[in-house]
Amino acid sequence: MVFRKGVFLGPLLAMVMSLCGLVNSSSAHELQPGYLELRLIDKDEYAVIWKVPANRGRPMAIAAVLPANCTPPMPEQPIWDGAAYVVRWRVSCPGGLEGGIIKIEGLAKTSTDVLVRFDYADGVNEARRLTPGNPSFTVPTQPNSLEIARAYLLLGVEHILSGFDHLLFVLALLLLVKGSRRILATVTAFTLAHSLTLAVATFGLIHVAGPPVEATIALSIVFIAAEIIQSRHGKPGLTERFPWVVAFTFGLLHGFGFAGALTELGLPQKSIPVALLLFNVGVEIGQLLFIAAIFALAVLARQITRRVDVPRPEWAWAVPPYAIGIVAAFWVVQRVVTSL
Repeated sequence: MVFRKGVFLGPLLAMVMSLCGLVNSSSAHELQPGYLELRLIDKDEYAVIWKVPANRGRPMAIAAVLPANCTPPMPEQPIWDGAAYVVRWRVSCPGGLEGGIIKIEGLAKTSTDVLVRFDYADGVNEARRLTPGNPSFTVPTQPNSLEIARAYLLLGVEHILSGFDHLLFVLALLLLVKGSRRILATVTAFTLAHSLTLAVATFGLIHVAGPPVEATIALSIVFIAAEIIQSRHGKPGLTERFPWVVAFTFGLLHGFGFAGALTELGLPQKSIPVALLLFNVGVEIGQLLFIAAIFALAVLARQITRRVDVPRPEWAWAVPPYAIGIVAAFWVVQRVVTSL
């Protein structure tokens, strides 16, 4: 296996992940989607929450357009709440939202998504996921629970694949842990742990402040990177000897990170178990896709190195752990500073 012999794929993957991490270091775990909520508070009266992702310190150039029968229109000035730019207001929609068109203006020119949660006239809620290729929809006259499942499943996949810190942690584990069974046990332990804390945090049984969790997640990556270096020098650390224990322990922290993102988006009050389950399933699908891609690239690199004599300097093995450690250490400092 490529990971054991330290051929050129390891450095290449680490450098690619490092570049991705540095580019997205201001929100290393995001490409946070937008969020629009229309909650029924009285007959034909809705409380609206519109969360706009940040783009270089400013609100992204997108706007929520409600059905034509809803007034007043969206206020102009959003307020930064530490995670997104937020607008809150109330609208009157005579006859309800059914049959009206909800659109996110400007979404087609971006690479982000928007989750829309809305209530029907009878109080039943539903969710839709709008994308650059599909920035609007007509509110149906009847609820469709499959739409909630689909929206949160895709959000889970999207969240893990854009969560560069989580992916970097998984990559570091793959570089360190040897043997298919040990890798399977390690990934399973990580999955069980973050699924557990995602559930308990989402249901409000445990609350942990976001900034310390995010900083500790980055620190966990530094720890694994250091263990890779120690292992190379003939000093196997805790992760190499008991990878499932370390993966489970740090997985608990990563679960709180997932919960923080899910809390920002919100959950449909009458479909919380379904939405939570599907979001978690989406996270697992995204994680498995990433691992499959890593192993596919590893096999490809192995075949290439068999056919082509690629020079490999002795120090090449050090590129992945040091690149991973440097990026993660940068995140630690950045997240600590921004939380002060």
